Amino acid sequence: MNGGGLTFGYRMKDQRLEIDETTAPVVVEIFTRYADGERMTDIAKDLTRRGIRTSQGNKITLNVVHYLLKNRRYIGEYKFRDMMIPDAIPPIISEELFNRVQEIMARNQKTPAMRKAEDDYILTTRLFCGKCGTFMVGESGKSHTGTVHRYYKCSHAKRKMGCGKKSVKKDWIEDAVIHYIMKIVMDDELIDHIADAILNILAQENSKLPRLNARLKEIETGIQNMLNAIQQGILTPSTKERLEALEQEREEIKVAIYSEELQKPKITKEHIAFWISKFRDTDLTDVACRKRLVESFVNAVFVYDDKVVFTFNYKDGSKTATIDEINAELGSDLEGISPPISKKQLFGQLLFFL
Repeated sequence: MNGGGLTFGYRMKDQRLEIDETTAPVVVEIFTRYADGERMTDIAKDLTRRGIRTSQGNKITLNVVHYLLKNRRYIGEYKFRDMMIPDAIPPIISEELFNRVQEIMARNQKTPAMRKAEDDYILTTRLFCGKCGTFMVGESGKSHTGTVHRYYKCSHAKRKMGCGKKSVKKDWIEDAVIHYIMKIVMDDELIDHIADAILNILAQENSKLPRLNARLKEIETGIQNMLNAIQQGILTPSTKERLEALEQEREEIKVAIYSEELQKPKITKEHIAFWISKFRDTDLTDVACRKRLVESFVNAVFVYDDKVVFTFNYKDGSKTATIDEINAELGSDLEGISPPISKKQLFGQLLFFL
């Protein structure tokens, strides 16, 4: 059975669609996570981070997730021209789950402003459960008085997949992360260390420019040797031809170097230090500013029973703080922390914000 492009989650065999055991579980995961309250944007980001791609090899974007969630093939329906044929292909998800997702999508489309206000969970895709290692997602609920409480919850615990991790207060953990980011921003010595490390990485990254400069030096030496030979009266047709070729190559190399320098302008240590120090004036009450801080500095945060491990985006950028230490600095409480297991480190990469 053919028609249209190959649908993610299926493969073609003998001109018929059959379930692909590799990608079909991802389809189930997408539907389940959205039904559990996750945003399409966050699902797409997580799948991209994990290296999952479409049947055509493209990244999983917001539009791809939206298209998948609307695709009725996943409940076995097949459209041929204007006719919908039920039970035509093997279903990947239940009709009940599909309908629940459609209801949520319709409801969310009607209240985008309310959703935006409720869904500003700035640690999404960066906050992880210390017990099982999976990501934590935002959720909210109302008390009997009508007060809205917001939390981050382990996605495995949310879907009852064997993890007993309890929720952590949204404001508490976000304030803790922002607090330790600002400790970095206010530390002149640490900024100096980060700037040195970034310069080192940028130098290693741009391997093309050093090669071009090395080749230019070789050409200059060759041309000088040719000119010395000419001054000594050694001039043959081949010498003249070789000199002209070297001069031509020198001009081409210079153009290539200029082009490369335009694409990657020289960045000084002072530039980097100045950029980081600009965050000192950040409005910490503004959600957009807080998001920018997290995106620029945070690689991952793991929440345990008695501590939180912050992993920042620079070499050796790991900070472990006990719950008591954080509470002492923030003057707040942490609700619902589960039993600890062995420390899980996620080594950060250097900042690539320039």
